[in-house]
Amino acid sequence: MSGQRSRRQRGWYPLTDDWAARIVAESGVRSGEFVVDLGAGHGALTAHLVAAGARVLAVELHPGRARHLRSRFAEEDVRVAEADLLAFRWPRRPFRVVASPPYQVTSALIRSLLTPESRLLAADLVLQRGAVHKHAKRAPVRHWTLRAGITLPRSAFH
Repeated sequence: MSGQRSRRQRGWYPLTDDWAARIVAESGVRSGEFVVDLGAGHGALTAHLVAAGARVLAVELHPGRARHLRSRFAEEDVRVAEADLLAFRWPRRPFRVVASPPYQVTSALIRSLLTPESRLLAADLVLQRGAVHKHAKRAPVRHWTLRAGITLPRSAFH
């Protein structure tokens, strides 16, 4: 099985650098903010979050990619957590999310992020169009506004 096919089966679609930069810029992340990158992969979003001055927690399930992230961002304000997103314990302090998580965990991830225990301030997520429409129709918590942002072309992914 090819690496690309294997990634796609797990719902992992790595972003190109240009699109990662645009997503972070449009998120409005400011210097000093604590941001969680869920399914950080090789660090496309993480790199631009660091460049914006964010303190980043990069969460990655795959051991090899987690090692790569630790090495790549060893000199930066980045902590890497090797963890399953569905079992991950959210930070106890307020946090933002800017991420392109694996598509197969979208619904469970959104439910988890929006629990009363979560200290989530805001989330900018790259999701499949169907998931966006599904969740926008039934906003799970009245304190949140869900909106669809830009549509990414296929060329936004490796």
